[in-house]
Amino acid sequence: MTENDTTWTIAAMADDFDVTHRALRHYEHLGLLSPEREGQRRLYHRRERTRLALILRGRRLGFPLEEIATILGMYDDQPGEAGQLRYLLGQIDDRRADLEGRRRDIEDSLQELDKLQQRCTQDLAGLTAATREASGPQ
Repeated sequence: MTENDTTWTIAAMADDFDVTHRALRHYEHLGLLSPEREGQRRLYHRRERTRLALILRGRRLGFPLEEIATILGMYDDQPGEAGQLRYLLGQIDDRRADLEGRRRDIEDSLQELDKLQQRCTQDLAGLTAATREASGPQ
């Protein structure tokens, strides 16, 4: 058996990629994976392993499954790999812009929290000093 003939069971795929059997069946249901079937048994070939790695990378980067499906589908159909890459570059730009916007929002929120924390600390110090003064010498 050559490396190209190697197959993996759903259990082996799940273990190798640290995903659940349910996730693999879900990706199959969506048409993202197409394992060979021997009765009830699923056999995954190298193509499916590559596709799963791409699916999981896309998920880590925050792409929805619909976008991942579009990207994977473009590889097999027209406009082919070049079209897929152009599309993916556009999606990367969109995702990057979204994440940069979120980062700006987080930075703004952190600055607001810093200001609020300083004001609360000052107010507490003032209240503590006022309480000491009101209680007089001890």
